[in-house]
Amino acid sequence: MKSLRNILYKVSINAVTGSTSVTVNTIQFDSRKVSKGDVFVAIKGTISDGHDYIETVIKQGVTAIICESIPDNIVDNITYVEVDNSAQALAVMASNYYEVPSENLKLVGVTGTNGKTTVTTLLYQLFKNAGYKVGLLSTVKILVNDKEYKATHTTPDSLSINKYLKEMNDEGVEFCFMEVSSHGIHQKRTEGLHFTGGVFTNLSHDHLDYHNTFAEYRDVKKRFFDELPVSAFSLVNTDDKNGLVMLQNTASKKYTYALKSYADYRAQILENQFSGLLLKINDNELWTRLIGSFNAYNLVAIFGVAELLGLERQEILRLISGLESVSGRFEYIVSDDNITAIVDYAHTPDALKNVLETINNIRTKNEELITVVGCGGDRDKTKRPKMAHIASAMSTKAIFTSDNPRSEKPETIIEDMEVGVEPQNFKKTLSIVDRKQAIKTACQLAQPNDIILIAGKGHETYQETNGERVDFDDFKIVTELLKELQK
Repeated sequence: MKSLRNILYKVSINAVTGSTSVTVNTIQFDSRKVSKGDVFVAIKGTISDGHDYIETVIKQGVTAIICESIPDNIVDNITYVEVDNSAQALAVMASNYYEVPSENLKLVGVTGTNGKTTVTTLLYQLFKNAGYKVGLLSTVKILVNDKEYKATHTTPDSLSINKYLKEMNDEGVEFCFMEVSSHGIHQKRTEGLHFTGGVFTNLSHDHLDYHNTFAEYRDVKKRFFDELPVSAFSLVNTDDKNGLVMLQNTASKKYTYALKSYADYRAQILENQFSGLLLKINDNELWTRLIGSFNAYNLVAIFGVAELLGLERQEILRLISGLESVSGRFEYIVSDDNITAIVDYAHTPDALKNVLETINNIRTKNEELITVVGCGGDRDKTKRPKMAHIASAMSTKAIFTSDNPRSEKPETIIEDMEVGVEPQNFKKTLSIVDRKQAIKTACQLAQPNDIILIAGKGHETYQETNGERVDFDDFKIVTELLKELQK
């Protein structure tokens, strides 16, 4: 049991009806999870409004209600607290409830369109290999040192974040690396957290179904850096024109990284092969098993973060050389007859372009490059023709297929994609709705030495259609199909 007054510390309160001296059991914002003695935070969500469930949770025995407007019908013995923003209040309350766990470790947030998962996961891997106890909050998984939890969102809700951070405190974790999504920032899930540092990777076309405009999307990302304290550091990619925008109003210590321009941390690609990269970072050469210019950016960011967190430079270089690729990020296999199949999470135009550029820079052009790609349903429709344009222009054959159709018809999504194909590339494209059949077709078309790219889903092990998730793992499926075709 916790005192409501203590949980409300630093919450901006407009009005109170009842006493804040009451004790509460737990904090809940989902009416289905409420128990007797809880405090219920009524949040206005994108689908439902928690204020509509206030009467329901009172019947379930809550002690207190946090809301943006106190109801007309006041119930005796219930404490009502009115705030401007319930989501923001929830985040601050969650931090207080779990005894401000982010203050007891070094928490680094990574934001940007592409690279968040790779940077956070490789930082976790690097610091773990350096002998530290480490935490990870990512799209793929949540790790409390060695204990793994399944991730459901890029940035979890604020209650879950603080619960995991408190568990990390209990386990003696020293460093935690966290993906910070634009949705998470906009929905105040990171409020009340104490960040040691923030990283900006890049900004490109994504989530415009949610943010409406690119400027709004950029400004939400920027808010993360605006709110960093003087004691924190900001590390931004200045090869992206939005990198310096992120630093405009931050009070944190400012650092930069780049491949093409002057920066505090600068990388140069000396060799780029399917077996790995030879890099020079701040005049230090190193070999890594990771591939592509996008990974060169990820690695120089990791180098910068590790040094800013106090690791010794030569140790960092040694540890980077031992890093292994992240699941579903340029993950590849080579069949017995030398067909290379690559699975990558690239689900934005910029990410797809980066992956295809990497492949085209490495291949000899004597082999075919067959790309299998789709776009998610119920998401930003404007990127669909862009994805198809890039796939058809930069591949020798492009197969358009289903991704996660969700509530949309996959045929409609593919039709939206096909609009982006230029006339000279029509003959290079196929449309196959069934994703497994599309991957099988790519495998059947491929000859020895050819390359297959399966883009869009990466690490995901399911396909979502009309609210139902069925098992679907791109990497597993292409591995099995290539083996079958070799028989």
